[in-house]
Amino acid sequence: MPPTTTDHALLDAARRGDRSATEALLAKHQARIYRFGMKMCRNPEDARDVLQETLLAMARTIGDFREESSVSTWLYTIARGFCVKKRRKSKFAPERLGSLETDLPAEANRVVDPGPRPDQALADKELQEALEKSIASLDPMYREVLLLRDMEGLTAPDVAEVLGVGVEAVKSRLHRARLAVRSAMAPLFNLSEQEEKPAPGVCPDVLALYSRHLEGEIDASVCAEMEKHIAACNQCRSQCQTLKQVVALCRSNPAEPVPEPVQQSVRAALHTLLPASP
Repeated sequence: MPPTTTDHALLDAARRGDRSATEALLAKHQARIYRFGMKMCRNPEDARDVLQETLLAMARTIGDFREESSVSTWLYTIARGFCVKKRRKSKFAPERLGSLETDLPAEANRVVDPGPRPDQALADKELQEALEKSIASLDPMYREVLLLRDMEGLTAPDVAEVLGVGVEAVKSRLHRARLAVRSAMAPLFNLSEQEEKPAPGVCPDVLALYSRHLEGEIDASVCAEMEKHIAACNQCRSQCQTLKQVVALCRSNPAEPVPEPVQQSVRAALHTLLPASP
């Protein structure tokens, strides 16, 4: 094992032919890649294949990587390509890929932090299971954005690089994905019918506003107006709190542990591919 575990140091050592550095670099990132494969492919065997093919592809091309992006962005780009191939062959594949709908209303601009999480008594396990189900039900083009941005923690520009689309497209898909997951989980939050459907024509679209606020798409004046409205409107405050909880759940979701048989399979493939360190 190399004396340092920074990506840059490991990359330098790997390029010099140090197999242990390559293995350390892959081991450092494998849990996140496996989680991404599990949530995109929804099948342990496919996730294993995505992980192995991603790490092998990285090992083969590590000499060509010039660190113009982060290692994680590079790996997610590779993994996403394998996920797309798996999806096309999977029984879960949609008949057609969805296309972006029109942008959210222009007035949907932002909101301030609405306060503490609602319904603390809800069991974490129940919430996590509902989150998993809700994310799995998303169209893949929305699911991958939500996973990369809210679960894996990539920036919007990094997600755009992984997907090969513009940052605005990433944000549009992300907002829709967040709102769709929140809507699917709404029954768990025990909101009243009035809280779930604020007065039309009176209340702004606070859910869209809050999602955009998280992406820094809000100016101070709009933020102040939204803060004032939420302070006076119980319905909108409750709605914002539920979306805040959904995003927090995504961001705190632990990485999938890579099963030992999968790790053994990857190590065996790497040993076949890579020469021993001098």
